[in-house]
Amino acid sequence: MKFTQYFIYTRQRNDRKEIKIKWIQEAVINPIKETKQSDGRIRRWAKIAEASGKYLRVILLEDGETIHNAFFDRSFKEEI
Repeated sequence: MKFTQYFIYTRQRNDRKEIKIKWIQEAVINPIKETKQSDGRIRRWAKIAEASGKYLRVILLEDGETIHNAFFDRSFKEEI
């Protein structure tokens, strides 16, 4: 996996340290939702059972491979 310097820096924050790389991989490989931002970046979400069912949002660069950001999205609502 490739990461931006921004991701590496923000991963040091206390609220991001608990996010496991395998959860990020799950969101990238098997998202429950994907959208494209106006700047070309890609948003992907995954529900993480191991994290009490929280939704993880992963932001990828335009290449679809490089991780730019990953965080638990408290406002995400899964469409039924």
